[in-house]
Amino acid sequence: MWKPFEPGSSPIDWCEGNYNISPSIAEFTNTFSNVVFLLLPPVLMHLFRDYGRFVNPGIHIIWFLLMIVGASSAYFHATLSLIGQLLDELAILWVYMAGFCMFFPRRYFPTMFQNNRKKLSIFAILSTVVATGLAIVQPFINAFALMTLCIPAFWFMAIELKRTKSVRVYRLGVRCGAIWILAVICWLNDRLFCDTWLNLNFPYLHAFWHLFIFIASYTAAVLFAYFSVSEEKPHHLPILKYWPRNDFELGIPYVTIRSYLKVYKIIEYRNI
Repeated sequence: MWKPFEPGSSPIDWCEGNYNISPSIAEFTNTFSNVVFLLLPPVLMHLFRDYGRFVNPGIHIIWFLLMIVGASSAYFHATLSLIGQLLDELAILWVYMAGFCMFFPRRYFPTMFQNNRKKLSIFAILSTVVATGLAIVQPFINAFALMTLCIPAFWFMAIELKRTKSVRVYRLGVRCGAIWILAVICWLNDRLFCDTWLNLNFPYLHAFWHLFIFIASYTAAVLFAYFSVSEEKPHHLPILKYWPRNDFELGIPYVTIRSYLKVYKIIEYRNI
C-alpha cells in the first residue's frame, strides 16, 4: 500500500535530469518553479477582497486551489512519486471544476439545468468525482487529458473577448492567450522532444511551463471574473485594474467594483 508514495513510482518522468542538483530532490528546477503558485495567490486574495465581499466570495476558492496545485506539483517533481503525480493532476482538475461552476456563461446553460447555476455546479462536481476515479485508474493519460480541458476554456474566453467593449480587457485577453500558447509549446517540447533539448543542454522547459501556465491561468480567472459581473450583475460596473500601478498593464490584473468605490467615497466624505 505504500508503493505509490515511493520516489520514482510515477510512470511520468520529465526531461530534467533526476537528482542532479540535490540528492533529496528529483527535479530541482521543476520543483522550485512552482513557487509562483504559492506567492501570488495571497496577493490576489487581497486585491479581490471587494469582489469577494460584494460579488462572489467563491473567487477566493480559485486562488486557494492554485496554491494547492503549486504545493502538489512541487511535491510531485521533488519525489516523482505516483501519489505526488495524482495530487498534482487532481488539484488541476478541481480548480478547473471550480472555475467552470463559477464562471460558465449562463446563456450557454443546457435547458436541463433551468438556468440554475446550483444545478450546473452539482452536475459538474459529480462529473469531477467520476473523473477523479478514472484518473486514479489510468494515471499515465492524465496529463494529456488535462491538456484538452484548456481548449474549451480558451474557446469561451475568445467568445467573451469578442463581446467586450473594453479595449483594456481585450488586450489582457490577447496576452493571456499568447502566454497560454507559449506554455503549451514548452510542455509539448519537454514531453515529446526531450532528446533534442538534452543535446542542447536545456532540459528546463517544463519549469517554464509552470511559470507560463500559472500566468495564463490566473489571468484567465481574472478575465472570467470580469465577464461574470458584466453578464450577470452589470449594475455593479466592474473595472479591470493593475497592481502596483494601474497605468502599468504588465502588472498584476484584478477586478474591482465601481459602484462600491462610489459608496466608499460617499462614506469617507460624510465622515469628514
